[in-house]
Amino acid sequence: MSPLLDILGPTARCSAIKGALARLARQRGAASTPPAVVNALLDLAGHTPDRPLYRRRLLEPAFGRGEVLLAAIERLLASYSLAGGQASEAVHALRDAIRAVELHVAGHDAAARAVEARLIAAGLSERDAHRLRTIWLVRDDFLLCHLNGEFDCVVGHPPQTRLERLPSVLRREYRRRFHTLYDRADVSIAFFERALDRLAPAGRLGFVGSSRWLKNKSGGPLRTKIALEFALTHFIDLEGLEAFTSNGIAESALMFIERPPVEFHDAVSGCTRLVKPGVLSLPEQLPYLVTALGAESLDEALLAEVRLGGARRDAPWLLDGGEHLDLIHRFEHAYPTLNEAGCQIGHGVATGCDRVFIDDYPSLPVESACKLPLIMARDLVDGEIQWHGQGVINPFQPDGRLVDLDEHPRLADYLERHRAAIAGRHVARRNPTAWYRTIDRIDPSLVGQPKLLMADVKGETKVVFDEGHFYPHHSLCYVTTSEWEPRALQAVLCSSVAVAMIATYGTRSAGGSTRLQASSLRRLRIPRWAEVSETQRTELAAVALDGDRDAIDEAVFRLYGLDGREAEYIRAMARWH
Repeated sequence: MSPLLDILGPTARCSAIKGALARLARQRGAASTPPAVVNALLDLAGHTPDRPLYRRRLLEPAFGRGEVLLAAIERLLASYSLAGGQASEAVHALRDAIRAVELHVAGHDAAARAVEARLIAAGLSERDAHRLRTIWLVRDDFLLCHLNGEFDCVVGHPPQTRLERLPSVLRREYRRRFHTLYDRADVSIAFFERALDRLAPAGRLGFVGSSRWLKNKSGGPLRTKIALEFALTHFIDLEGLEAFTSNGIAESALMFIERPPVEFHDAVSGCTRLVKPGVLSLPEQLPYLVTALGAESLDEALLAEVRLGGARRDAPWLLDGGEHLDLIHRFEHAYPTLNEAGCQIGHGVATGCDRVFIDDYPSLPVESACKLPLIMARDLVDGEIQWHGQGVINPFQPDGRLVDLDEHPRLADYLERHRAAIAGRHVARRNPTAWYRTIDRIDPSLVGQPKLLMADVKGETKVVFDEGHFYPHHSLCYVTTSEWEPRALQAVLCSSVAVAMIATYGTRSAGGSTRLQASSLRRLRIPRWAEVSETQRTELAAVALDGDRDAIDEAVFRLYGLDGREAEYIRAMARWH
């Protein structure tokens, strides 16, 4: 963010922004952070009582219910007391030690009362406690408020709000200020950017929240910023903690980023140390895992080290760790992507109003040329298609242009009856003359193409072959191929090898299962069909038709040249994801 924007305070805001913030201040709540996670956050961020915290500066961007803030204050007071600090001098000695920001009125006020009570319990007078609390706590939007100076430690649990859920005036202002807000990023990305910009040399940031930005498209600019100026030092995946997954944040993690000291500013490098997948399952494990992460030697039973980076600084960061990642890198060097191997990947149609565009195929009251048989995730049963008879309205011509409604009176009549719902969609408001289009353009030629349909069904990836009868719904990804025999390719995509790769490249839902997305499928690596022997071709097609998962895995393991130990590791990773 530009330093010029950073000096602007509330008085410089237009009335529209002030009004939007006032509404959010009454609405926005905060996610809860369990005590074990709070302690791990502060420990690895370096905010420990054995350090002179009264000489350091801590920033919390959105303190919510105050769990992290109160724990940080507790440690500050302990450090101050150990150094012989007096309560009568606390206002002067500690005034710069903390800055904590929160927009939500109720959350701010509740935390303010708790802070004052703790300061009074530490021996401060009511007047001094109120004065120090007033200096420390700021009720404002962290992304817009004025901040003085740099901070040695930034910690917190930033909000995960999607930008499209915010008032348009705030979206525009945030995008104007923060260049890392790209594509469909949520506001936590802007919190990272601003917090990192406020870090002092050798300062450390510790955030708890969704780690999707480490892999997805939206996180590209933030990854680039960190790769150029900072270092991701530690990472703890919290998905295994039941006490934390209930917060509904997908891919919850503890992430720690450090700005190098001035003398090493041109040497941003090193490894990220992380807890291996499957190690953390109970909050009680966090203290000794934090100790292990901070030790000089690496405990390979618990931890792994990963060197991030690549040809592109915005490339996804793979933090699964261990032998699994070594195998993935081996596949990347040995085999082409699906696209390079003659496959095309896409996702099914999103209409923006399924209740109008989708219905029982024979019952859709439009011309036969304006509807297509639609297949959905629920139609994939036991490796086969059991079609429930749905259809989708197709308002497009084969050349991609919209049909002329004057030439299709039944379609025109049906759409007009539902005009209010259809025209109210964002895609229609953006282009009123094309108000009846679907969000995704429909290509009717896809119906007749043989294709593999892929879906997440109760956390498991299903791959089914469509000989060329249906158009896919947006709940499905599809793969067509000009080189591979479809049944043989089905075996590869059903296998634990594919599941492990998808889990590595993809993001996870709030429930912990890997999201099946076209973007992660495009990164899958497979051998070229010309390099697959006739024996392997026959075997792959046969096991795909049989549907036995173990037989599929054995055939695909041979295709990729995996030994017994590597095969078991891939199986274990596929089961875990």
